Amino acid sequence: MKRPDSPQPLTLIEAIVPVASLVVLVGLSYFLFGDGGAVGPNQVALVVATMIAVLIGWRRGHSLDVLGKAAADSVSTGIGAIFILFAVGGLIGTWAMSGTLVAMVYYGLQLLSPNYFFVTACAICAIVAASIGSSWTVVGTIGVGFMGIAVSMGLDPAIAAGAVISGAYFGDKSSPLSDSANLAAAAAGVGLYQHIRETLLTSTMALSISLAVFFVLGEPGDHDASGKMAAIQSAFNISPILFLPLVAVVVLALFRFPPFTAIFLGAIVGGLLAVFVAPERVLKFADAGDLPTWLALLKGVWLALASGYHSTTGFAPMDMLATRGGMDSMLNTIWLIVTALAFGGVVEKVGVLDRLITPIIEKAKSNGALVASLTSSIIATNVITADQYIAIVLPGRMFKSAFARRGLAPVVLSRTVGDTATPTSALIPWNSCGAYMAATLGVATWSYAPYAVFSYVSPLLTVALAYAGFRMLRVS
Repeated sequence: MKRPDSPQPLTLIEAIVPVASLVVLVGLSYFLFGDGGAVGPNQVALVVATMIAVLIGWRRGHSLDVLGKAAADSVSTGIGAIFILFAVGGLIGTWAMSGTLVAMVYYGLQLLSPNYFFVTACAICAIVAASIGSSWTVVGTIGVGFMGIAVSMGLDPAIAAGAVISGAYFGDKSSPLSDSANLAAAAAGVGLYQHIRETLLTSTMALSISLAVFFVLGEPGDHDASGKMAAIQSAFNISPILFLPLVAVVVLALFRFPPFTAIFLGAIVGGLLAVFVAPERVLKFADAGDLPTWLALLKGVWLALASGYHSTTGFAPMDMLATRGGMDSMLNTIWLIVTALAFGGVVEKVGVLDRLITPIIEKAKSNGALVASLTSSIIATNVITADQYIAIVLPGRMFKSAFARRGLAPVVLSRTVGDTATPTSALIPWNSCGAYMAATLGVATWSYAPYAVFSYVSPLLTVALAYAGFRMLRVS
């Protein structure tokens, strides 16, 4: 077959091959390596699938230089997420050293019970995320604290992660401060607050279902945490002052500081707090020899930011809780995001998404089917491109004229996009959101996905309401 001189449309088989290759390779990776697939094998699978897409694009007339640029441009869109990951790694390291994370666990053990821990974690994360508009910030701060409490109580960390993510994504989807909510409204051409009012209906219903599920999943019985609390108090001298870094992050977020800035400044505050409340701990961790005290303290904070804190209290549960963090702990996740975005950039450039989505639009014969088709296309875009922002903008743009031809108001389009793109991104291991959640909470995406109730109830509700004809607003 002669290679064309200019890019040509893909056949359906050519469009399916890269996606099918990725699915097969990632499935084989998890079969062979289990959760260890996320620390290398999945990245290799993405690179191989990318090369398959490059070969198909080259045979269809795209130059290798153009395809390479498409991959590089796609990776560049993830730079913001990569820096946030670095900031979260540093934050966890300094908060572990200062005692902020341990303080969250200490007070959580006092106030919470296994009976209602999951539902409480979900509700608190929902409230905070709705206030600041960032699921990533919530998960990277109080979400980490809730995970520590769950482990200390002997609760299933997968369910705890699902509860944290469910609450965080309710706020991310429903807050006017959320970048994803703003983008969904802009993609459909509607006002932000009109979009928020419509999505709040499905969001509230999905959150209510989530809270009911997490209430049922609560484990009956009392938990005697007196031994752990005594060990924490003796090792870390717990007091409310240890919450200062958390307060700093929340305040910065409320003042609309970018997530990276808010989180990294929270990490710095955690390091400074450690220097003032526990300098001996910082000096011991630094192991600085004959360095002047001030320089040894700087070394300790610097090391916690870079490589995380390593607790050596001698109390095993405590050391496991407080040994974590560091920017380098995020490198595997960043590797995953880079390879996934490169794959997404190539398949978008060669026209895989256009070829797969266009027939879906043409076959939608009813309003319910149209919404279901958009929902499916958004999920597929999240899988293929590994980026929630592409999943918001691209399908929204492609379905816009179809919604207009049926006389549906643009807010129906924006609601469907908002109900689907952001929540489902956390369910895909190689998506930037799924990779972030797994790395930050310490639970594999496949493990917490069944319990991330909000993430799959939200799109199911929007489809069910569409078939029922409820709130299918029309252009006047």
